[in-house]
Amino acid sequence: MIAAPDTSPPPAQERVDLRKFAWLSIVAAILTITLKTGAWVMTDSVGLLSDAAESTVNLVAAVVALIALTVAARPATERFLYGRAKAEYFSAAVEGLMIFVAAAVILVTAVERFLNPRPLENLGMGLVIVVLASLINGGVAVVLLRAGKEHNSITLRADGKHLMTDVVTSAGVLLGVALVALTGWERLDALVAFAVGVNIIVTGIGLLGESVSGLLDKALPDEDHDIITEVLRRRTDGTVTFHGLQTREAGQQKYMNVHVLVPDDWTVKRGHDYIEGLEDELRECLPDLTVLTHLEPISDPASYEDIPEQHVPIHGDDHDPTRPPGNPLA
Repeated sequence: MIAAPDTSPPPAQERVDLRKFAWLSIVAAILTITLKTGAWVMTDSVGLLSDAAESTVNLVAAVVALIALTVAARPATERFLYGRAKAEYFSAAVEGLMIFVAAAVILVTAVERFLNPRPLENLGMGLVIVVLASLINGGVAVVLLRAGKEHNSITLRADGKHLMTDVVTSAGVLLGVALVALTGWERLDALVAFAVGVNIIVTGIGLLGESVSGLLDKALPDEDHDIITEVLRRRTDGTVTFHGLQTREAGQQKYMNVHVLVPDDWTVKRGHDYIEGLEDELRECLPDLTVLTHLEPISDPASYEDIPEQHVPIHGDDHDPTRPPGNPLA
């Protein structure tokens, strides 16, 4: 007896649980808050206070990231047919807003200390503690940035960028406090704190911009477009071609839709088999890609009347998208 062919769909790619990275960020934030707060209490440096305030924001952001990653990992349901991957963009937005709050506190404190300078104490031990905290943040930032790039997670990238900004901030604070110890000019501590506030505002603007772009269905990166168009060009000949390519991303998931133009005499099954092979090849190149296709007869003028106004060029600037390459319409 001949067994029936297996027509079941291929298993979905297993998702990596990214919450472990959020927990790593939470632990690092708690450690650095403790260390930096201790350094501030020892020295009474407003620069170190600003550094501790930013680490507090790190903790809040890490908790929000954990919640967002938990929500984004939930499977699709009847109500959320495409899943909840965009929850990650809300995490980045909240982190950006929290940075603005921290910056406001830092700037106000810096101005007050500039107007009313105070002598700093125990600078040596305070600086050692901040260096230790910075090493922790730097190590965790590298881990988060690598994981964010590997798994296309805006939440991890945002958290990693924030921690790396914290490292740069701490370096500036260390330099400022060291100069105060060398020069005796106490107002320099306040100026460094003010510069820290301005620096993290810039970071916050960048995070908000990336979050908004994701929520507004930003197209895939150019390197992904290059991969997709290369596959489509390889499959283009005088009988089959493509146009109307559009892409977007939602968290870790990538989406594309494209019109597939095939000979008029192809059967539905032949067109379906061709598209299945095309989708498999695209997913081999971009594993997180969801492919939506629209099959059209290549010689029907109506096939060229529904090309989206904004689309990704497939065949180059010199190609007329209203004509199939190598097989122009009469």
